[in-house]
Amino acid sequence: MKPSFEVIEPSFGSSFYYSKYAKDVNNKAHLWHYHPEIEMVFVNGGSGKRQIGSHLSYYTDGDLILIGGNLPHCGFTDTNTGNKTESVIQMKPEFLGTGFLALQETKGIAELFNKAKGGIAFGPQTKETVGSSIELMDEQPPFERLLTLLKVLKALENSEDYKILNASGFAMEMQIQDNDRISMVFNYIKDHFQEEINLIAVAEMASMTVPSFCRYFKKITKKTFTQFVNEYRVVHASKLLAEKQISIANISYESGFNNFSHFNKLFKAFTGKSASQYRKELKSVFK
Repeated sequence: MKPSFEVIEPSFGSSFYYSKYAKDVNNKAHLWHYHPEIEMVFVNGGSGKRQIGSHLSYYTDGDLILIGGNLPHCGFTDTNTGNKTESVIQMKPEFLGTGFLALQETKGIAELFNKAKGGIAFGPQTKETVGSSIELMDEQPPFERLLTLLKVLKALENSEDYKILNASGFAMEMQIQDNDRISMVFNYIKDHFQEEINLIAVAEMASMTVPSFCRYFKKITKKTFTQFVNEYRVVHASKLLAEKQISIANISYESGFNNFSHFNKLFKAFTGKSASQYRKELKSVFK
């Protein structure tokens, strides 16, 4: 299973890539993949999985994220997300020239890009502030689009409404060969999390012994392999709780848990609430 390295070409007449997708259209990037470009994604409404680096979570009421270069991630929308649109901007860190971000007026953007190495999720206030501007870029000619992007980046730089998604140091230690290996493991988990995952087989896939692989995975992701797999399953369960009206027991099995009590314990440890409480609160949000 070859990890996906995405090659990105700037939009015509532009120094960066921009695309706005209608609901259910952007289903092209649901393998774990990476690229050297910084990526900004605005999901207008809806709910879905957020999978960036070793961070896994479920978002509601849309999403606005900034992902650093070579940070592996997965797609954010699918046919069940329920979003109105998804806007994607991808830019090389030096797309404005190496000296531009050293200016007094723009050095804060360079600091924003540095924080994005761990992935940044912005809160509702920032989404509301810049979301319409990001979507408006779809209709703008290249120069106006560039000016809008600079204004959006400045607003993100000044935002206090954000969360760094990955543990400190995650992206710093990632080399290209690490990205290939980790993306391969992440893709395997994505495809097989509903089954029993054999650690020996995964270690062999990475061409490592089991102890070496476990140390390597913990060093890169700041999580044990078992913890990551269980978190992936819990996030999938969170998605099913929002999207399917089936029993919580069936959701636990569909998410790869063979023991219902173990699922309940892990779900509460990860989300801070029971699965039934989580579903009840989601229903009140979506009313």
